[in-house]
Amino acid sequence: MPPRNVPPFAELISECHHSAVHLEMRDVYGVASEADDFAQWRERGVITPESVERRRSWLDLVREAVGRGVVMRRARVVSVPVSEYIRYEHAGTYLNVEAGELVRWLPRRDAATLALPGADFWLLDGRLIRFGHFTGNGASAGHELCGDPAVIKLCADAFEGVWERATPHERFTV
Repeated sequence: MPPRNVPPFAELISECHHSAVHLEMRDVYGVASEADDFAQWRERGVITPESVERRRSWLDLVREAVGRGVVMRRARVVSVPVSEYIRYEHAGTYLNVEAGELVRWLPRRDAATLALPGADFWLLDGRLIRFGHFTGNGASAGHELCGDPAVIKLCADAFEGVWERATPHERFTV
């Protein structure tokens, strides 16, 4: 099924009441909105104040949702040794955690026996999936919504399987 028009994430999360879980499974993302941050990190080796400011709208969105009682969890399945992009993600994840997200990391080898969907996703309140599609070089190829109960179960089970095996951010080193 081709991707359809999908509301902005801020709209979807505003309708969320209990939980929002995100499974990421790529070693490289080439999302245009992160290009400046990634370039600065590569040049300076740290997350800059400018990078923090560019993330402000996301961080505020997380704080607002968590403040309403939404538990936001993010799990990342990564190859080890990690890619340069994953080192960049890891360097900035403290901001997600400070905003209220719970984040865990799972080496890909430890995910080998899990049934995982073919795309990254957000599962909102256990009722709606927002799949993220990407090109081979990691650029966004759009999003797709799914409310099929069987697919929701697959994704919920996959996320929980990763979450149970994964290491909390504060203990995961790259």
